[in-house]
Amino acid sequence: MARVALPGDPLPSAPSSSSTLHLGPGLSTSTAPASRGGKGKERAVEPAATRAGLLGHLSQGDKERWWIEGTMKRYTPNPPEPVLGIIVARHAEGYRVDIGSSQGASLDALAFEGATKRNKPNLKVGTLVYAHLLSTPPFSEPEISCVDPSTQKASGFGELQGGFLIRGVELGRCRALLAPKNPVLSKLGARFPFEVAVGMNGRVWVKAAQEGDEEKLVEVIRELKGR
Repeated sequence: MARVALPGDPLPSAPSSSSTLHLGPGLSTSTAPASRGGKGKERAVEPAATRAGLLGHLSQGDKERWWIEGTMKRYTPNPPEPVLGIIVARHAEGYRVDIGSSQGASLDALAFEGATKRNKPNLKVGTLVYAHLLSTPPFSEPEISCVDPSTQKASGFGELQGGFLIRGVELGRCRALLAPKNPVLSKLGARFPFEVAVGMNGRVWVKAAQEGDEEKLVEVIRELKGR
């Protein structure tokens, strides 16, 4: 049963000391003040909710993921989430990308598979890219990349050509679409082949694998958006 969390609520159960804890949107860590007699020492860091919403939890082996599902008009970047961005400006070192957050993201020109100072992509304003968040430095633009940091390969990230961009998809639905063996994608993929890229910023890109199948994408787009 889904649990509603309010700002300041701690996680319902303390994570195991042997597990890796990843906090998603709506959760952060805070250091509690010491009790009397602690002489300035602080208690252990405790994850707590920063906004109201449904508490989500996923456990995979020794990894635990927690997040808050809620309706928000603006996307809040949270590494290492995948995002769909639109290039809005170019500069000497790379690009400025609209990812639907309060400020644009920075994409280094070398953050592509095989890119070097002499051989790097030449993307135009308006180009759609699939990337993942590297970091969200305080008082600075979020940083995104189109390569997998563990393999230095594209792994599906990079420029997206053609297809259709769906905006305004609920973030909870985006998270569900990214889940392994998602039933919606499996059902749609059984009808006819198509390519899809899902961003946790409420955007989904789809493209028919074969020419002439574009009309069939209308039903796919409706089901992906869930409206």
